[in-house]
Amino acid sequence: MNVSHLVKQAKRGNKEALLQLIMADQDAYYRLAYSYMSNEHDAMDAMEDMIVTVYEKIDQLQKGEAFYSWSKTILVNRCKTLLRKKVRFVPLEENRESSLEVPSDDNPYLDTESEMDMQVLLSHLNAQQREAIELRYVHDLPYQTIADMTGAPLGTIKSRISQGMLKLKAMIGGDRYEDDRGEITGV
Repeated sequence: MNVSHLVKQAKRGNKEALLQLIMADQDAYYRLAYSYMSNEHDAMDAMEDMIVTVYEKIDQLQKGEAFYSWSKTILVNRCKTLLRKKVRFVPLEENRESSLEVPSDDNPYLDTESEMDMQVLLSHLNAQQREAIELRYVHDLPYQTIADMTGAPLGTIKSRISQGMLKLKAMIGGDRYEDDRGEITGV
């Protein structure tokens, strides 16, 4: 599939070309939306909104090969907007209770116990560290793409990931496997 060619066709109004682009990476879009929204319905809503926005703004895309990072940035922004709206309308008691809950286990991508444990560990990080780590290690996005998606400088993204990983390591007792030089021992 030639992404640049399909983007050119989509810019000319070819809806089928745009659909091909989106369907080629639909699982990645869904996983990304789900990681923000935490439920299937809201993830699908965010994806629908992203598709409409991509269709309306495809002419603004400068480089065809950047389609996927551009569209995923739109998806992340849409998720964040929906979450802000959702928070405004959640009663205080319900919001307080839900913040104490373990992350939902209805995610079809969390099919092993270790993946659920990782979600629990990630829930102990601040939102920015969790977001950066999930985008990097769960969605396998490059640092620069994460910086572009979140609007944070590249150095800040690297720092959030580094600090978050140190917190995770401390929580699971990772320091017991390293000596004072950071070398792995005793394995």
